[in-house]
Amino acid sequence: MKDKVVLITGATSGIGETTARKFGAAGAKVVVSGRRDAEGEAVAEAIGAAGGEATFIRADVAEEGDVKALVEGTVSRYGRLDVAFNNAGVELVTPLAETTHEEYQRLFGINVWGVLSSMKYEIPAMLANGGGSIINTSSVAGHIGMAGVGAYVATKHAVEGLTKVAALETAGQGIRVNAVAPAAIETAMVDRFAGPEGSEARGQIAAMHPIGRMGKADEIAEAVLFLASDGASFVTGESLKVDGGFTAQ
Repeated sequence: MKDKVVLITGATSGIGETTARKFGAAGAKVVVSGRRDAEGEAVAEAIGAAGGEATFIRADVAEEGDVKALVEGTVSRYGRLDVAFNNAGVELVTPLAETTHEEYQRLFGINVWGVLSSMKYEIPAMLANGGGSIINTSSVAGHIGMAGVGAYVATKHAVEGLTKVAALETAGQGIRVNAVAPAAIETAMVDRFAGPEGSEARGQIAAMHPIGRMGKADEIAEAVLFLASDGASFVTGESLKVDGGFTAQ
């Protein structure tokens, strides 16, 4: 990753933040992006304090103008774009028949349009320097059905499809497009619907994974770095499940 330019959306916390720090430690020039200025600036500063190079650019991936400005800002700042981790996403825990139109639109605006519009601008930027690697954040919910989170499941199935199409459209042009599909990961997102450490709900969720626990953001970050690296040079159109055996059941 030495001197590679890496753009990460949803990088102000959780998986995105952890991955940004890992890319920075590996020698990449990291563009941290998200909607929260203070948190984003703090992540970029932490990468710099650890000896890396990073900058924060605010963007809401549901807004195409923001995404366009984000990619243009990345290229303006560092001269190129080598790797993009399209990680921004939100959850919704609501039975299908109770999901409102507004909730559905918000979820798809961030989880699906956010990924599509990001790739729309990242691909030309990568083609300008001969290629690159794109990794989209999917989920085990993109591979199976899960009761109670229907709209979220739909968004992640959409991400899986978009990943495959983008991979096919760019395979002959030096760009690889893959997805990473986590199960439950110890982040603030899990905290919101599973409750605090030690709660009954957390125990139940952990027990759903054959490995006996939820995953860690660091474990997803390692998978992303692999997919971005030359070690994955023959991997495109793939969805790498990092799920503790969740979908093997």
